[in-house]
Amino acid sequence: MNIVLFISAMQDGGAESVAATLVNAWVERGDSVTLVATYSGRSACNYPVSPGVKFVYLADLVTRRGRGPLAYIERMRALRALMRESKADVIVSFLTNVNITTILASRGLGIPIIVSEHTNPLADNRSLLWRLLCRFVYPKADLLTLLTDDVVAPFRKVVPGMKEIAVMPNPLPDGLFLQQRQPATARKRVISLGRLNRTKQFDLLIRAFALLADEWPDWDLWIWGEGPERAALEAQIAQLRMGERIFLPGRTLTPWSELAKGQVFAMSSSHEGLPMALMEGMAIGLPVVSFDCPSGPRQLTRNGEDGLLIPPGDANSMAAALRRLISDDPLRAELGRKAAMSVRERYSLKAVLHIWDQLFERVGARAKAAESTH
Repeated sequence: MNIVLFISAMQDGGAESVAATLVNAWVERGDSVTLVATYSGRSACNYPVSPGVKFVYLADLVTRRGRGPLAYIERMRALRALMRESKADVIVSFLTNVNITTILASRGLGIPIIVSEHTNPLADNRSLLWRLLCRFVYPKADLLTLLTDDVVAPFRKVVPGMKEIAVMPNPLPDGLFLQQRQPATARKRVISLGRLNRTKQFDLLIRAFALLADEWPDWDLWIWGEGPERAALEAQIAQLRMGERIFLPGRTLTPWSELAKGQVFAMSSSHEGLPMALMEGMAIGLPVVSFDCPSGPRQLTRNGEDGLLIPPGDANSMAAALRRLISDDPLRAELGRKAAMSVRERYSLKAVLHIWDQLFERVGARAKAAESTH
């Protein structure tokens, strides 16, 4: 089958990681795959993409750069020309702004369009303009995928004209389950990973760790990632005098190996879709603690059975949960074991590829029989 996947860029992010995993798996099993980065400029690709995937930067196909209306029109024309020339059996689009552009550019071409939301669309504070665009443009796609069951019914009220909606979880690459945990050293780590922005609420995680740091002098907090909140978080760490216990080492191109050095994974987000960092931590066998934010952590931990869920936005509850895990070696081992087994069963690449094939058939694409992956 000829599959084309559109995404804004391939820098940092859960959707970008998922895109790389899918295109690599599809091309490995024999599909023809094109990955298109639609961002207005060229940007680095921070995820491994198979040489068998045709990787196109839309910016290379246009002469007018920038964000003005003329530049947008030219990108739309280039996008439509690329769609026509691709002779795709199906087009998949990731992320709201790319979804809207893809739907508009594809009108009349007769190619099935599947658009995917990779956050909780009911809790990500999108503007009125984007809400209206979703309401009136999304129904023109053949199918919309959401990450979790609990947002389907509410989203139908927001976009009442959207007839075809399916739940599509993120896949975990097969290699992730082969990642070996590192032996514990003299200093143990609480690990978190994500963009340093307000949504991740790392300030609450820092505050929570500071509350228990004196009790557990051999534990540190490592927060991997980069973003606009770095200066504020560094100032907070300095004010708490935690510079030798709390670390912001920046972006990592080897997140699995860094997660494998940890003993606990913590997530402090205000909202999520189906968070890849939490999934990856669980897959490696880390015991996890997370705010019970709207969608994502509750589903991943099976209502707290495979990890600790705590009230959203509460630093004291986070501190109490971390204290519980830090102080109880058998509990950490048990939750880590259950977490790895749970996500392997539900989110392996083989299982998720099968769901994608069912969706391709549902929109009338010429889906080939799913082949086994390893």
